[in-house]
Amino acid sequence: MNKKQPQGEPSLKGTFVSVLLLGACIAAMWLAVFVLFIARS
Repeated sequence: MNKKQPQGEPSLKGTFVSVLLLGACIAAMWLAVFVLFIARS
């Protein structure tokens, strides 16, 4: 089997990893704000 991508379609693995990292950062910020909210109330 040939695992190479067709010439017109670039590999999206890097994009997927970038989106996962961005989502993890956003989730971590939300969690930090939530913990601060709970700690202050």
